[in-house]
Amino acid sequence: MANKEPKAKPAEAAKEAETKAPAAEETPDTPEQSAADETEQQIQALEQELKDMNDKFLRTLAEYDNYRKRSAREKEQAYADSKASVLCELLPVLDNFERAAGNKNAAAEDYQKGVDMIFTQFTDILKKLGVESFGAKGDPFDPNIHSAVMHEENADEPENTVSDVFSKGYQLGDKILRPAVVKVVN
Repeated sequence: MANKEPKAKPAEAAKEAETKAPAAEETPDTPEQSAADETEQQIQALEQELKDMNDKFLRTLAEYDNYRKRSAREKEQAYADSKASVLCELLPVLDNFERAAGNKNAAAEDYQKGVDMIFTQFTDILKKLGVESFGAKGDPFDPNIHSAVMHEENADEPENTVSDVFSKGYQLGDKILRPAVVKVVN
């Protein structure tokens, strides 16, 4: 007897073809499909990198803004502190002026001595703070540090020299706080 396999029915054959079809889809992609998937992955990676860089940029911008605000506050604080420091140095002079003004029964000599002491105290404070005076009679005239308000002709004195000082000039280091107001010989 010959062994005969029964022939598959048409419905079963269709079912078997459907189950084999998905297996065919699981086979390796075509080269075009692989390139498209790789490109998509690169795009996603670049989008993530852009997102990270944008976040980093925004954080840096915020840090700079905070730095700018903090620097402005520190500058204002340093200005206020330095101003307060100078004023604290001057308060003893003010106290001595008050005492002198309140001592109306003092003799003229004592009063003069008190004013001289206050003047010395005040100039010592200025020296301590680094302030120097300039503009004395006989100095050569320099328009950068002197303000000439009068001129005179005098053959006895050299030309372009200070012949009279109306108010001294003051400087702090290289910075001129106030020019000396002088009369100059032409």
